[in-house]
Amino acid sequence: MKFSPPLRAFLVALGLACVLPARADVPIPPDFPAWLDQVRAEAAARGISRATIDAALTGVEPVARVIELDQRQPEFIDTFWNYLDRRVNPRRLAQGERLLREHAALLREIQHRHGIPPTLLIAFWGLETDFGGYLGDIPVPAALVTLAYDHRRAAFFREELFEALRILDEGHIAPADMKGSWAGAMGQMQFMPSTFRRHAIDGDGDGRKDIWNSLPDAFHSAANYLRQAGWRPGELWGREVRLPPGFDWEEARLANRKPLSAWAAMGVRRADGQPLPKVDLDGAILLPQGQAGPAFLVYRNFDVIMAWNRSIHYALAVGHLADRLAGKPAFLLGRAADNRRLSREQLLTMQQELNARGFDAGEPDGIPGTRTRAAIRAWQKLSGLPADGHPSVSVLERLTATSSP
Repeated sequence: MKFSPPLRAFLVALGLACVLPARADVPIPPDFPAWLDQVRAEAAARGISRATIDAALTGVEPVARVIELDQRQPEFIDTFWNYLDRRVNPRRLAQGERLLREHAALLREIQHRHGIPPTLLIAFWGLETDFGGYLGDIPVPAALVTLAYDHRRAAFFREELFEALRILDEGHIAPADMKGSWAGAMGQMQFMPSTFRRHAIDGDGDGRKDIWNSLPDAFHSAANYLRQAGWRPGELWGREVRLPPGFDWEEARLANRKPLSAWAAMGVRRADGQPLPKVDLDGAILLPQGQAGPAFLVYRNFDVIMAWNRSIHYALAVGHLADRLAGKPAFLLGRAADNRRLSREQLLTMQQELNARGFDAGEPDGIPGTRTRAAIRAWQKLSGLPADGHPSVSVLERLTATSSP
C-alpha cells in the first residue's frame, strides 16, 4: 500500500509496522493543519454550516488505527472456508432465527414494501454488525479525514467526508455519536455516508433517519438500497454446484455469464448431483478457494449483494447465511482445499515472483486483485497446472521452489 509522504512520516513516528502501539504523543504531519483548513473551507463553500464544521472537525487528527485496519481486510486475505466458518456458525444461526421471529411483523412490512426477503436482511445485519452487537467505535469524521488525507483513495473519501458532514448538518445524529468502522461505515447495517444520503429512510416516522438506534429506519434503508440496486424478488442469489471432470477452469470467472442451459450442457449439476433447473437465468461459475474448493453458480441477485460489498467472500457468506436461515443445508463440497491462510507478506512475495517471470501482477501491494489472479492463471497455464487463478500457499510454494538462483 502507498501512503502520502506526510502520512508515512506520521506512521513511522507511531512505530507502526504490523502492530499498532498505544501512543498519546504522536506528532501531527506538518502539512495536515493546512490541508484540514482547505477541507473546512470547501465544506463551507458546499453549504455546510460553520457550527457543524466546528463540531465535527475541531481538533480532529489522522487516526493510525484506521490505516492499520485498512491493510488487513479479511475479505481479501483470508481463505474462503476460514472466512465463512467464522461468520456462518451455530451461534449466529441460532441468533438469526430468534431475531427473525422477534421482528417478524416489521420484516413482513418491509418485504411487502420493498420485495426483500427477511432472511436476507437478517443475514446482512448479522455480517455487518453481529445483529447490532458492534457498530464500530471510531469517530466517523476522524476516520474519513484520515483516509481522505492519505493519497491512495483521497478523492473517494473526501466526498464521503462531505456527505457525513451533511448528515450531521441535517440533524440525523449528533457529531459525538457518529461512530462507525475504520472506513466510515455506520449504523446497524454499516452504510457509508453517501449510501445513507441516497437510500436512508425514516422507517419509524419520527422525522429522523436513525440507522444507529432505530431498526425500522435501518431495515427500511437497507431494503431500499437492495431494491434500488436491482434485487429481483423470487430469484436466488446462486447455488453450490458440482463441476464435471475435465472442466475448463478458465470458464470460472464472474464476468463469464452463460445461460443455465449452457452450463448444464457442459455437465454442471447441483451440488447433490441433481440437474440444474430449467429456468431462464444467466449465471457465472465462482471458485472462491480454487479448483479444489467449492464451486458456485451465481445469478443476478449475487451482483446486488456485490454492490453492497465488492468482496466475493462477503457476498457468498451473506447468501449462504440467508439460505441457512431459510432452512437450506450447509455447503457440501470442497473441504479438501488448501486452507492455509496467506499473509500479506506472502502475497507480496507471490506478486514479486510473478512479475519477475514476466507475468504482470501489477505493483506488489499484498492484495490479490484482478491483475494478480490473471497473472497466476497465466503462469498456471504455462506450467501445466489447473488454471484457476487462485492465490494459495500451494501456488506460492511452487513459485518459490522454481525461483531462479
